Amino acid sequence: MNDRNYSVLFLCTGNSARSIMAEAILNESGGGRFKAYSAGSHPTGQVNPLALETLRAMRMPLGGLRSKSWDEFAAPGAPPLDFVFTVCDKAAGEACPFWPGQPMTAHWGVEDPAAFDGPEEQKRRLFRDVATILRRRIELFLSLPLQSLDAMSLQRKLTEIGKS
Repeated sequence: MNDRNYSVLFLCTGNSARSIMAEAILNESGGGRFKAYSAGSHPTGQVNPLALETLRAMRMPLGGLRSKSWDEFAAPGAPPLDFVFTVCDKAAGEACPFWPGQPMTAHWGVEDPAAFDGPEEQKRRLFRDVATILRRRIELFLSLPLQSLDAMSLQRKLTEIGKS
């Protein structure tokens, strides 16, 4: 049995919705083997209320969720990271800081539900759809035999997950 624990950082520009939902989903689904974090290149400073509503409906714990800068994870004393996943196209295109731990990276872009401008019920549905996509990608990630894959194979699998 592998008892190695992994640290995962989900990045988005505002760190208010997608990356927050991914953090909560992995922390709940990871079986204690994963510690997920989220951050943004330009954080809004608040978690989107519809992201919290969506997570609550999924019965995900909400404790400790906050919008924060990715600088926290590049500073001295930051946790070493094993994986960094961008969940928005804008953050994927930005120059990232140096991450302690030399993590593997992949882009898992999803539509920004917070940017949707339309009826409230459609916006809620979009948040649910995005959370479902993130949960599915996280489930695929959790099913990977991390200890037995070489670095190139693992990188290929992580990239494939982002396209699913």
